Amino acid sequence: MTSTPHQRIETPAVSFVIPALNEAGAVPQLIDGLRTTAGEAFSFEILIVDDGSNDDTVDLVLQERESDPRIRLLKNRENAGQSAAVHNGTLHAKAPIVCTLDGDGQNPPEDVLSVCAPLLAAGRSKQLGLVAGQRVARQDTLSKRLASRFANGLRSRLLKDSTRDTGCGLKAFRRDAFLSLPYFNHMHRYLPALFQAAGWEIRLVDVSHQARLAGSSKYSNLQRGLVGIVDLFGVMWLLRRRKLAEADEVLTAHEMQAR
Repeated sequence: MTSTPHQRIETPAVSFVIPALNEAGAVPQLIDGLRTTAGEAFSFEILIVDDGSNDDTVDLVLQERESDPRIRLLKNRENAGQSAAVHNGTLHAKAPIVCTLDGDGQNPPEDVLSVCAPLLAAGRSKQLGLVAGQRVARQDTLSKRLASRFANGLRSRLLKDSTRDTGCGLKAFRRDAFLSLPYFNHMHRYLPALFQAAGWEIRLVDVSHQARLAGSSKYSNLQRGLVGIVDLFGVMWLLRRRKLAEADEVLTAHEMQAR
């Protein structure tokens, strides 16, 4: 189903959720890219979740919304980080499928079709819960790539999620499945392990990566490493203590026949 910019969509197929912090130089281009890429493929909305910007990000998003009601703006009440922005955006999303992208433009909009298509094809009857992008030819500094490679290798060995790159911001997932997961800060880096532990199928898709259009990295390698160690052991504990038993409602014979 396609839509025009002035057509208000009550139930889009996909909600794009984009955390943004001082990325005015990237957000308009990112919005245009999503409109071009997804416009003929499926109905959508775009939720920009501002995490405390002090540049023109908010004003530029509101300008976009004046001509296109598919653009929505959320503002975190305080700077809370990427996981909080993704979670808040997903809470407000109208679509059953949510696709996340980094607000700095490093995830090319052309790749959203690769992560969204498997979920759109699967529908609600399948167990596919998450499609995670895996960056190739990363456009980051050597030190950041090496630190990421080490962290991803350690995490994959300990959590057994078979994922080489959980830091990629480009992911698509079932909204209901995501919201059933326990929330914690930095959870966006552990989504494959969390979805897998909850019984959902995950799929990995190679995606491209480009230089940052605006903004700057929110963490140094040292900060990311120290936080990551605490988070990793926390997630290991959480997965060991997760609820395993599920309950199914039992119906009478008459109710079963009525169905």
